[in-house]
Amino acid sequence: MLPDLAANDLLNGGTAEQVRRRMRTEASLEAALAGADYVQENTPENVEIKRVVFARLDAAAGPGTILASSTSAILPSAFTESLKGRARCLVVHPINPPYLIPAVEVVPAPWTDPAMIERAASFLRDAGHAPIVMKRELDGFVMNRMQGALLEEAFRLVESGYASIEDVDIGIRDGLALRWSFMGPFETIDLNAPGGVRDYCQRYEQIYQRLHPRPGETAA
Repeated sequence: MLPDLAANDLLNGGTAEQVRRRMRTEASLEAALAGADYVQENTPENVEIKRVVFARLDAAAGPGTILASSTSAILPSAFTESLKGRARCLVVHPINPPYLIPAVEVVPAPWTDPAMIERAASFLRDAGHAPIVMKRELDGFVMNRMQGALLEEAFRLVESGYASIEDVDIGIRDGLALRWSFMGPFETIDLNAPGGVRDYCQRYEQIYQRLHPRPGETAA
């Protein structure tokens, strides 16, 4: 990807060769971890594999090394509970493609040290990312839960014959996506009523109650 990124001025002023020179491979896990402050694991979405790999990471990495997983679906508690150094383990889930999209989810296990969470978030900010720092773990994290809710309604609108696939895509691509590309849903409603979020909720509560009369609680 480096030549394409360089051609589109997406390497922060660097060249493809300059970035490539900062990358290297090692023959062993122990050599790769030597002196590392931060580790990003990228093994398959298999909890058993992650348990084995994180046990090796925990044994080989220095005590202050952050151990982060790129998993997009597995809770960090599922593969770090038995580790001696579990307090420095968490999920750091990049949003694809991570070289274009800055958002990244930071998901702690119940035992993750808050200092490690802040260190990971600070590291990501310094690297040009925009961390979403969750207060506690939840199935689906933040992005997949919001995306799933939108997809569920998109499928319902098409299946029930209210709109075509193409028109639903227009609604996102040429509508909500343009708005949400520079401000999120809370900022949107804050600006959409004179008195902010509370005023918006009071003005439009009946509309949303009519659309979703029995909203379910967030499932853990």
